[in-house]
Amino acid sequence: MQNFINFIITGGTIDSYYNPIKAKVIPYNHSSIPNFIPLLKLYEKSIFTEVFMKDSRDINSNDRKKILNATKNSKTKRIIITHGSYTIVKTAKYLQQKLSRMDKTIIFVCSMIPLTGITPTDAGFNLGYAVAKSQDLKPGIYICMNGRIFDPNEVVKILSEGRFGSIYTK
Repeated sequence: MQNFINFIITGGTIDSYYNPIKAKVIPYNHSSIPNFIPLLKLYEKSIFTEVFMKDSRDINSNDRKKILNATKNSKTKRIIITHGSYTIVKTAKYLQQKLSRMDKTIIFVCSMIPLTGITPTDAGFNLGYAVAKSQDLKPGIYICMNGRIFDPNEVVKILSEGRFGSIYTK
């Protein structure tokens, strides 16, 4: 399945809506990403695997096993995992530890603002950037955010700036 991208969906802000009563974002019951990706007019075909829809702070070890299994069971060589920003690094490192054979390009992506309902948003750009980089990167696990590619072992969420950065550069 060379010309396919498997989007593994797990919730997070990218797939949430703002609830003013609770003053926070809440994941949708089902992802809006399968409706958004066709708008990009990609040459590759897309497969969508919705594993669950959770705030990443609620993701536990059983959920990470589900993500791992979805990744292992994917027939594609290119996988984009949408995830919440709070624990994206933990899940990416988990997959690095658990995947014994690395023959797939696996990119984690998230956003600071939901894909739908609030504008402007970084979500569409981050998704498009992950798709573009999935064509060029060697097999491995990456996090794509804010127009950069990060190794899960170097990336950190900089809450005060609303973006991700490397622990090696300022």
